[in-house]
Amino acid sequence: MSKRLINVAHQPGPTCIAFSRDGKLAYTGGSDSLVRIWHTDEGEDQEPDIATEANEGVTTVTAANDYWLSGSEDSEVRRYPTGKNELDGLVTSAVGVAVRSLAVDPRGRRVAVTSDELSVKLIDLEEVTKVTTLSAHKRGVRKVTWHPSGSLLTTSGSDGSIIVWDVSEDEAKVEKTIEGVIPAVADTQSPEFLHDCSAVWHTSGQYFFAASRTHEIVTISRETWSKTFTYTDANATGPTTALALSANGVYLASSCGEEILVWSVQTRRVLWRNTGTPKASTIQIAFSPTQNLLAWTDTDGMLTRWPEPIPAGSPDPVRPIAAAGAQGAAVKRAGTPNLWNDGDVAAGAPGDEEDEYGGEDWIIDDLGGGMEDEPEQPGVGMRPAGDGFVKEMVSITKAQPAFQPGSTPMENKKRYLAYNMVGVIEVTDQDTHHIVNVEFHDRSTRKGYHFTDHFKYDLGCLGERGALFGCPPELDHPAQVIYKPYGTWSTQGDWTYVLPSGQRVLGLAAGGERPMRSLRDPSESGGDAQGHGNVVIATSAGDLTFVSGSGVERIVLGLEGEYVTMVAGEECVLVVHRPGATTIDGSQSLVATLISFEDFEVLQEKPLPIPKGQVLKWVGMTDEGAPAIYDSAGYVHIMINFRRPNRGTWARLLDTNTLERKQGKDESYWAVGLSQDTFMCLILKGRQEHPGFPRPLIQELAVRMPFRNKDPTDAPIEERIARERVHINLARDALGDELTSPDLDKREVELDKSLLKLIQAACKADKAPRVLELTKRLHFTHSIDAARQVAGFYRLIGLQEKIDAIKEWKADSLSPAEEARERRRNLGEEDTAMARPKPFQDFKAPRKVERPGLARSAGVVEHTEFTASNAAARAVRAKAVERSASRSTSPEGKRKRDEEEDFASNGFDGEVKRRALGEVDAVLPLAKPRDNPFARKAGQEPKRNPFARKPEVNKPIQKSESFFNKVEAAELDKGKRECQSCVVDDAIWYLTLLCY
Repeated sequence: MSKRLINVAHQPGPTCIAFSRDGKLAYTGGSDSLVRIWHTDEGEDQEPDIATEANEGVTTVTAANDYWLSGSEDSEVRRYPTGKNELDGLVTSAVGVAVRSLAVDPRGRRVAVTSDELSVKLIDLEEVTKVTTLSAHKRGVRKVTWHPSGSLLTTSGSDGSIIVWDVSEDEAKVEKTIEGVIPAVADTQSPEFLHDCSAVWHTSGQYFFAASRTHEIVTISRETWSKTFTYTDANATGPTTALALSANGVYLASSCGEEILVWSVQTRRVLWRNTGTPKASTIQIAFSPTQNLLAWTDTDGMLTRWPEPIPAGSPDPVRPIAAAGAQGAAVKRAGTPNLWNDGDVAAGAPGDEEDEYGGEDWIIDDLGGGMEDEPEQPGVGMRPAGDGFVKEMVSITKAQPAFQPGSTPMENKKRYLAYNMVGVIEVTDQDTHHIVNVEFHDRSTRKGYHFTDHFKYDLGCLGERGALFGCPPELDHPAQVIYKPYGTWSTQGDWTYVLPSGQRVLGLAAGGERPMRSLRDPSESGGDAQGHGNVVIATSAGDLTFVSGSGVERIVLGLEGEYVTMVAGEECVLVVHRPGATTIDGSQSLVATLISFEDFEVLQEKPLPIPKGQVLKWVGMTDEGAPAIYDSAGYVHIMINFRRPNRGTWARLLDTNTLERKQGKDESYWAVGLSQDTFMCLILKGRQEHPGFPRPLIQELAVRMPFRNKDPTDAPIEERIARERVHINLARDALGDELTSPDLDKREVELDKSLLKLIQAACKADKAPRVLELTKRLHFTHSIDAARQVAGFYRLIGLQEKIDAIKEWKADSLSPAEEARERRRNLGEEDTAMARPKPFQDFKAPRKVERPGLARSAGVVEHTEFTASNAAARAVRAKAVERSASRSTSPEGKRKRDEEEDFASNGFDGEVKRRALGEVDAVLPLAKPRDNPFARKAGQEPKRNPFARKPEVNKPIQKSESFFNKVEAAELDKGKRECQSCVVDDAIWYLTLLCY
């Protein structure tokens, strides 16, 4: 046995040790807050370098390729260059708790950090902001180790559980939770807490070692996750306090009491022994990765090195050996699948020592390793089976479950119920109850509050007018929803909505108008006069319940298919559901339905443009009230034309994968809100799926439509014009009959300025077709004149003439506002056509067809003032003429104009001829307005003509003012008119109706 080398490294207390990757250095840390760097080729008289940055005791050290790291009780993880004591920086920090263990993966790229927190952090050493959080333990995590492949991570918790994590993909998941192997130790000050409870993986990756609570060393098989072998020795009594495996996996070193034992992994027997420090407990032990050396530290602060623990003549502990993976079990060949591969008939059962022919290794010598199990190679849509063949031939798409926008799962007894542009709802679990904290981004408008929640709400929503909470049913208590309006001017407006027994709340949405100034102001400011908004509740009964903000039930709508999520705005609610099933090729088959709050009309029903294999991450409303979505592929979409029934479509506004800040980084985005030019989100690093605590700041990303034109000059302008055009159309759709506003005019002017820049570039490049196309998009006449000047500057005379033609054409056509008005006017007719039944599906009676040419002739009774039946009417008219004549006579008692003059002045015959030829501006004879008591007064609205024909679209009929006066006079009741001549009156009346 070689001589041991002993150094006083640290003060008495907990200590730790780790070798560098090349084996030339050993790092030790202790309760004196120091880390010492030892050279393994030097003796006991060396003076090691010291790292003194830790403020409290160092609990763990580890080494990567170019760095070594230390963790201490001051919650910090520090990084140093290899072999140096100069601090390079901080890797991470725990939240006021001690760091317990560090482990760097075999490639030296990621480090796993455990602490007294319930979660484990997985950090990229090249980009320390890339952090993945693993949470499944019920208490603090004591140790962490890596699988040799780097695809699995094992964590040992204070709760006595070992959790195996699959970290081979972006999303880490729990592979297996192993209970009852290691002891559960919750007291961090107890001696047992310092004992090594690591899962030490064998180099083959087929099993790992662990010190069990029964004072044994056991192996846990990766195939079955159960105990397979036990390492025991009659002379070794008491708990095993430390474990280490040699570099090639042939030897296992352990500490038991005051002894150091070296075991044979294959025979499971103790080969050599050595004594440790008397009356001290060895708590860390390690094999050198490059030489025959074993070192350990103990509770007395001593560092002990054992050179050549493996005597000469025995297998080397470093050089790989072919039989290193053997543990006395025969290597089995893989089972042969049958024709249909519908079972494990031909495959050997796990744990069998012989194959189906009764012999051992009967064919291995002939084929070598050809019949051994193939290594797992994770692929898309396939899951390798234990026999090396793919059992799952088709990957069935898992349906996305229902979720609440802005909600996160409970981690470390904290979660977010809602996180949007209004504010945040935070929940803290206090075991017996929850503490709910509601905070708002704009504290000048709304005041935050908190309350104690005994119902343990698991759903929440923040709207413009109030906060909404929902809790699940429990025992005899049914599920219920509580609404808390923001207004405080009257008595408490909270109300509770209780669901029937057996039903659950799947989703909540709170909508309403935005406050004008402050919800706490008196009603004249418009704050409280707007009401408490609208509430929508999705239940497990497959319905949507609409409730007013004051608690009045309005309607219950049935929902087709499975509910997924929803969000409410000022005017409507967007509900995402799955009418059918998912597809085999990875599509979620989600549909968005937009429902109006006013009359519950379905405005839009559109499938979501989510790529195959992706899921929906967020739904929201923009500042204009347009629905918006964000999916796991990184795409942001907005629904345009959503106010036009059945005409909405999804426009892609942003592809986060093309952002400059994301290039070369592993990060994702957690959506919060969307405005015209900004995408508000939280930055998630690495494999992180949702934000944690403390609450991160909202980041603003510029919205850029994913155009593929790479021209550095024109591409940004074209993108800005297209995006601005989308938002201008949304703003115009929100207006009333005026269809324009000073703000819209200003925005269109700015749009014309951008178009003129493109026109100038096109003129310079002599691209006439492009110039004409851009000129047609200009909004104002002076903008077209500017385009003509640009063309003249470049001496494009022919192009100037064509621009003049475009100007004349736009002057004769309708303006954008008029076109929008005509389009709205025709929406009803188009919808009627869309609602017509399809061919061969109309089973109603045929419509009656009018054929005047085939109708029977019938006598027509003439009703004029010259018939006998109208004698009384003639008498009344004669008296009216006499009175009118008496009022209009001259002092000599004579009329100013006789009937002949009236006929001559009115030009009756000529006017009839002109109207027959279709001249619209012809002047027709009318009675004097002052003599007509029913004529339109000045400032009075014109009366609608029920016989008027609607003008053709885009072809307005030009009529003079005199013509409208004639038509208005002709609409008067024939029996109530006071005319100078009955014959002229009747002629004008019938002629006007005929011509119009």
